[in-house]
Amino acid sequence: MARRTGFGLWAGFLTAGILTLLIIAALRWQAVLTSLGAFLIDSQPPQHADLIVVLGGDFWGPRVLVGAELARYGYAPTVLLSGPPYSGRPQGELSIEFLVQKGYPRQVFQVFANQAHSTIAEANDLRRELSRRQVKRVLLVTSSYHSRRAAIVLTLFCPGVRFISIPAPDSHYHVAEWWNDESSHKLFFSEWSKILGSVLVAYPVYVVSRAFGRGMAIVRLVPLLPGSGAHEHFSNLRDPLFPHDRLPSRRTT
Repeated sequence: MARRTGFGLWAGFLTAGILTLLIIAALRWQAVLTSLGAFLIDSQPPQHADLIVVLGGDFWGPRVLVGAELARYGYAPTVLLSGPPYSGRPQGELSIEFLVQKGYPRQVFQVFANQAHSTIAEANDLRRELSRRQVKRVLLVTSSYHSRRAAIVLTLFCPGVRFISIPAPDSHYHVAEWWNDESSHKLFFSEWSKILGSVLVAYPVYVVSRAFGRGMAIVRLVPLLPGSGAHEHFSNLRDPLFPHDRLPSRRTT
């Protein structure tokens, strides 16, 4: 009888605890969702660095303007404008024309042309360029919703470099009640799935491939996933870097 009483007390405490957690979750679900949305934005105070890197995807908008302002305030001597071609020209060249029209000095900008259409591919290209420049500290500029993933990916794939995330505002993502906004909703799930895919799949494959070769990396890691292959289940790893094909419309005056 004592054992039953003890079990009953334990079950009662457990039930009460679960109910309490459910009540808290019911009352605080908006705060939890908001926190998850806010996590995607990695914002750090700017500090002096060797280089400012602006990731590709917004060559007529907030990203390049934030990079230019950081240089204007003397946080780094050079702004490196990364990105693949657009309409047959490197994105960085288009950005420089835009920024010069805005009154920024041409000499602080340099173009890093590449063929990357994903954050991971861009990180791999930048790793070699940053190593060539012997860069140790970088101010990393990208759109707000992309800033956490970009900082994670660049930190993983460019070891030895400290990245300080300086997000640029983006009107397509709203932290508050992102679940009620179609654009924010899509970006939220896209970014979270790509963060998980980058950390749990792409980076382990990269590490193993560095040690054993890419073929061996796939043999060793893909069987851990259900189905036939990593990209079959994490197809977002190959998604374009840019969630929307809206580059010309992002031009500001």
